[in-house]
Amino acid sequence: MFIQHRENGKLIEVLALTDLINPLHAEVIGRFHQGEEAQEPESFPKTALVFPSGEPLPRCWTDVHYCDEEIARG
Repeated sequence: MFIQHRENGKLIEVLALTDLINPLHAEVIGRFHQGEEAQEPESFPKTALVFPSGEPLPRCWTDVHYCDEEIARG
């Protein structure tokens, strides 16, 4: 899956999708998708990532407490 780096707009190939969707993981391993040769894998904080359309990542992927308010309301 490809995701975009918020600051420089470059595409990043996510190497472990489970890290991306797991709200307990604050970072994902990926590599910039540029040039003809595969780049070295790096760690990217989820706060620096958006979808290629510019939309932010879903809150359930980034915040372990995303539904606490709803649970508290009962």
